[in-house]
Order: sequence, then structure tokens, then C-alpha cells
Amino acid sequence: MKNVLFVIGLFLVSLVTFAQQNYTLSGKVTLNQQSVASAQVVVKNSNTTTITDADGNYSIQLPEGNYTIVFSYGNKKEVQVNLTENQTLDIDLTHAQETLGEVFLSSIRVDADSPITYSNLTNEEIAERNLGQDIPVLMNYLPSVVTTTDAGNGVGYTGIRVRGSDATRTNVTVNGIPINDSESQGTFWVNMGDFASSVENIQLQRGVGTSTNGAGAFGASINISTDKYSDEAYAEISNSYGSFNTHKHTAKFSTGLINNHWSFIARASQIKSDGYIDRAESDLKSYFVQGSYVNNGTRIKAIMFGGKERTYQAWYGIDATTLRDNRTYNPAGVYEDENGNEKFYNNQTDNYQQDHYQLLWNQKYDNNWSTNLAFHYTRGKGYYEEFEEDGNLEDFGLNPFTANGSLITTSDLVNTSWLDNHFYGTTFSANYQNSKVDVILGGGWNRYDGDHFGEVIYTRFAQNNDPYEPFYENNAIKTDFNVYAKATVSLTDKLAAFGDLQLRTINYEGEGPTEDVANFPIDANFTFFNPKGGLTYQLDEVNQFYGSVAVAYREPVRSDYEDAFENGEDAPTEEKLVDYELGWRFKTQKTQINTNFYLMNYQDQLVLTGEIDDEGAAIRRNSGESYRLGLEIDATFKINKYLNIRPNVALSQNKNREYSTILNGEAVTFEDTDIAYSPNLVLGNMIVVKPLKNLQVNFLSKFVGEQYMSNYEAKGSKLDSYFVNDLNIQYVWDTAPWFKQVVFTGLVNNIFNVNYVSNGYYYTYNIENLDLPNGVETIGGAGYYPQATINFLAGVTLKF
Repeated sequence: MKNVLFVIGLFLVSLVTFAQQNYTLSGKVTLNQQSVASAQVVVKNSNTTTITDADGNYSIQLPEGNYTIVFSYGNKKEVQVNLTENQTLDIDLTHAQETLGEVFLSSIRVDADSPITYSNLTNEEIAERNLGQDIPVLMNYLPSVVTTTDAGNGVGYTGIRVRGSDATRTNVTVNGIPINDSESQGTFWVNMGDFASSVENIQLQRGVGTSTNGAGAFGASINISTDKYSDEAYAEISNSYGSFNTHKHTAKFSTGLINNHWSFIARASQIKSDGYIDRAESDLKSYFVQGSYVNNGTRIKAIMFGGKERTYQAWYGIDATTLRDNRTYNPAGVYEDENGNEKFYNNQTDNYQQDHYQLLWNQKYDNNWSTNLAFHYTRGKGYYEEFEEDGNLEDFGLNPFTANGSLITTSDLVNTSWLDNHFYGTTFSANYQNSKVDVILGGGWNRYDGDHFGEVIYTRFAQNNDPYEPFYENNAIKTDFNVYAKATVSLTDKLAAFGDLQLRTINYEGEGPTEDVANFPIDANFTFFNPKGGLTYQLDEVNQFYGSVAVAYREPVRSDYEDAFENGEDAPTEEKLVDYELGWRFKTQKTQINTNFYLMNYQDQLVLTGEIDDEGAAIRRNSGESYRLGLEIDATFKINKYLNIRPNVALSQNKNREYSTILNGEAVTFEDTDIAYSPNLVLGNMIVVKPLKNLQVNFLSKFVGEQYMSNYEAKGSKLDSYFVNDLNIQYVWDTAPWFKQVVFTGLVNNIFNVNYVSNGYYYTYNIENLDLPNGVETIGGAGYYPQATINFLAGVTLKF
């Protein structure tokens, strides 16, 4: 790591000596013969951006060269510029292309002048590494992000943590529609295989962020915009292959704009992988279909996307001895045959299909007023199948029976646990904007209706061949309603104020037996008021400062209630977070630095205990008072036209002010302990080299500091730090015969072949020990999820 930092230091020193002549590109942006304030002006494939002033004027400085300048204000126009001297370029957006994705996200996204901490990931950046790995893995090099995968190679079940907060605290939306599961509040990317191939861009808001739809953000928000339409028709065929028999096949096409109004996009994909972990294979099929209509101020999108997944379970982890001796071992489905040989059940799999339907309508009435209205429906159904060796028949709703004079109470059996659910609702917003004020009124109503049930599909000692009745069956209904008002007001030419008020109500109820208890009742109601406010100060053309305070509440998830109920504990309570952000943004043509301090104060935070349940889901408990205090720095240094460096660093302290548990039979309270799964140091870096016009080489690095899997810093719960590096190469052949372009992409993950573990769990149990005062001794144990050593992916995309 010291060598890498030394190289970065040399590059930063070279920045001081690098200089080049800049020229000014300026002009006026109009729409329907009127000046447009706050239109975005972006230099494509760079970090240079600005917005027009109250009179529609803009000005940017660039070195000599050829550029694509993108002007956007709900619609978009791209202009090619050969800059050899100071130049005036006026733009009329009256007949420009409508950028549908951005207008549908305008109510929940933030822009460059917002007092919110955020990062953007463009489709060009996604495409550089999109060879079959899930979206969390593609986001791995953003600030404060830590990712993990069950199969070890980024395909199948993947997870993401931001600022130490787990995926259930990360609000995810697609085109402004909630994606988080209503009950678990997690996002199961495995159900959306190759979704990255249909993404226009991703915005990661760290901290509470702005008011959004769906579950409250307690660590981050991920806002995804799907493909925009293209003026021209195109088709693409992408194929990639790599280690662990991983392969991805994608076919995609667009009709272009038909009769100046209609456009259609479709994609079909399949991803397969054997996984790094034994038998952790994945088979992910997915699709995406989108129809768009534009006419003056009317913009409509109808979208269908979904996926069907079959993955072999790899969520059990392994102990320390197995990690040392056989790190790819997978205990899922293990049993002994009649001869005492170790065998594995072939169908220990997770099977799920999820289909999403979205109808989005944006209406722009004039330069000031616009509205958004969306309807959505998600259908999900699937199960995981599990072999139970010598299972108790009564636990599965089966009666003991007599055979050959012997009472049979146990049997090898296979059971399935099902989810069958519907999620539907609407989101809406109205926006008023002028040169001084930007006001958004919006909200959403969503309802979840889900059945949980289990079936026995095989017993070794079968009584008959008739299908068995479900051995548990319960239903849950959850309704979520929110309204919000947001406003950004320009107080002076340099100072802007931001305010955001949200009222959110939740009703969650359910009843019926589960796999572990005879009846599991839920009847919870919450009303949350979430205020937010901030200031942005533009000191000069290159320096901007911001500060914000945001309050958020969040309800417990289903497993929080279930774990407490099964253990005879009090029901979990809602969490409260007050998030303070203070930041500085520095931007020139060659350098961009985003620095922010944050303090996230929690009350009754549901922290991860380090334990997991039978399905591999994390167990959490309220911890009283806790906090996360940190510094994040995200930078881009353009050394010259051949070399960019993009480092980021996250330093943090994550503490439980008090945490109570039971050890050796007595209650123990710890003070100022690290919050579980919260490393104090996370570093990322990307060195981008462009030695030739169409060749790009990225060297990516990620360091994650040590972390504990318990909340009282138990020695056996520590995860060691790790430092991994990837090499990414892309070459675009734009003179290929028969094709518009042929794109070759290569990715070497973990290029230095490091053995590392990115995730795990910690558990305790009691044994009798009469030498101790309470007669019991608490023993701890840990499970680990090892990640792949060096592995490769290579792909070819044919563009027609």
C-alpha cells in the first residue's frame, strides 16, 4: 500500500508543474425564445460542468482541443466544439432531445449546488467494467462503500454498506420508484441480473440525503435512472467470459426516435457462473423493455423489467479452521450417506422471479411549472429449497408414525420456504422553478401484500405420496404514505438555502405461524416527521461550501420483530438519526476535490449484532445512543490528456455510547465500543491511463480497515483489513468493418492474488461451567465469507 500511495504522491507533485493554455467558451441558452436560468452545461467525458445564470449566460474555460458540450434543461442538446481560441456559442433548446430519465428523478435527486453529499456514476463508467458483476460491485470504488458477495466473485447475492450502514439502511429507487423490499428493506440485486446494462446513471447520496420514496435512508440513497432514448436506432450484442465459468450474454436494441415522438428499447440477458465458493452457481435471466413518448412538454415512459434467478445457497459461511485449510468449502446441503460419506444435496437452491412495471408521466407546462406522476406494480414469487438431515417430523407439521413396530419421529426431508407478494402504488410531484426559487411538492403511496409459507416436498420415510399441507403460513400487509415539500432559494448571488419537510406514515400488520413459532402477530403504526435544511455558499468560481442538518426516522424490519418475538424480548423500537454534513467543493479544469465532515447521531439504532438467522439474514438490536463521525475526501486530478487520478478516502469513528448484552449469565454494559461492521478507514483509488485515442487502462485499488463483527469488540469477532487491486482495460475499435463499433473489455480482479474476507458473522452460546459465579460460560464463534483470489473477465460488444 505504501508503494501505491508513493506513486499517487508523485502524480500529485507533477500536477503542480503541469500547465496548459486555456480558452473561454461562453454564450447564452434559450428555450422558446426565452433565457433559461440554471441550465446545465457539461463537458462530456470530463468533470467540467457549470450552470447558466439568471440571464441564461454561461462561461467555461478549457484547454485547446475537441469537445462534446452537453446543454440540458429537462431536454438535452449535444454540440461538437473545436476550441482553438475564445469562442461564443449560443444554444436554443426549443427542439432539443428530451432527457426523460432526469426529469423523472428531479424530485429526489440533487445537483451540483445542493448541500447534500453525493457521488454520480455515469453509464460510460459502468460500461467499463460491466462484464456480469452486480451493481454493488460496480459501485465498489465510490467513497465510503464496502461490498461483499456470497459466491465470492460478484455474481449472485451481493451486498453493500455505506458509512458502515448495511443494505437495509440504503434506500434504492429506480426512476423514483422504491425498490427495497417492504418487509426486510433490503435490495436483492440478484433478482435484477445485468440491470447495469439498462442504467443511464446512478447517484449515491451519503447520509440521510433528500426526502425520497420508500424506506428511509439511514446510511445512503441509491437513485437509478434507466436508459434514455436515442435519436438514432442501434443494436448491441455483448458477450463476456471469465473465471469460474462465468459468462454473460446480452442483446439490446433501440428503434431510435420514430416520427419525432416514439422510441422503444429492449434488452434480454443471461448470466451464469459457478462461483468461487464450491457449488455457488448462479443462473440469472433478465429483461428490460421501455417505450417512450415525447411531444412538446409531454414525456411518458412505460417500462417493464424483471429477472428470474436460481442460485445455490452460499450464505452459511465457514469457520476459521476451514477458512485456513479449505477456503472455498460450502457447507450448504451437507449430509452423510449410509456409508458415512460426506454428500451434498444437489438442489439446495434459492429460486425467485420478480417483475416490475412502471408508468411515468412528466408534464412541462412552461419554463416554470412541471409535474411528475408515476404508477408501479411489482410481482414477486419464489422459494428456497433446503435438505434437512434427520429432521423432526412435528417441526414440519407431520405426525410421527409406526413402521415395522418402531415409532418414527424423524426423517431426512426436503422443505421449501416461499414468498409470494405484490407491491404497488404511486408517486407524484409538482415543481415550480425560476431564477431564484426551486420548489417541489411531492409524495407517494405504496402497499405491500405478502404471503410467507413453507412446504415439505419430500420425506425419506414417506407416509404417502400426497402433497403435504403448508407447515406454516402467514400474511403481512404494509402500507407506506409520505408527502414532502422541498425548496431551494437563492438568497444572494452567492448564498442559497435549502429546506425539506417530510411526513411519513407506516402501517404494518400480519399474523399466522412461521417456521419457528405457532403464531407471529405484527401490528405496528408509525408517524415520522423528517425535517432537513442546509446552506450552500459559492465563494468564487472554484470554491463552494455547504452545510446541512437532516432528521430521519426508520421503522424496524420484519426480522427485527421476528427475532425479538422468538427470543421473548421486547419489540424493537423505531430509530432516530440526526445527520450533520459540512462540505467544501473545489473545482477547476484540472482538479476537483470534494471534502465533507459528517456526524450521524443515532437514538435506538438497530445495530448488527454479528449473528445471522437460518436464512443468513443479519440479526439486529436497539443499542441506545450511538454515532458515526467521519471525514470523506473524493478527488479527481487531471494530470494531462493521458492520465487522470481519482482517489477517495473515508476516515471515521463509529461508536456505541452504551451497548448491553449478556455474558456468562449476567448483564454487561459496554461503553464507547465500535459499531459492528464499521471500519475506521476505507480508501479507494483509480488511475486512468489513455495511452491511445481509443484505449483506456484503469488501475483500481481498495483498502478496507479492520472491523469488528460484534458490538463489544470481542477479539474473535475481528475481520482483518484488506487491500485489493483490479486492472481494467477497454479498447474501442470504431473503424471495424460491418459494425459501428467493436468494444473489447478486460478485467483482472484481485490482481495480486490476495486471500481476504469481506464479511462474516459472530455468535455466542453458553456452556455449563460451575467454576463461574452463574454456572455458565459464554463461548464465541465466527463465520467468514472468503472472496475470490485473482480472477479474470473478458468481453466483446458489437454495436450496429
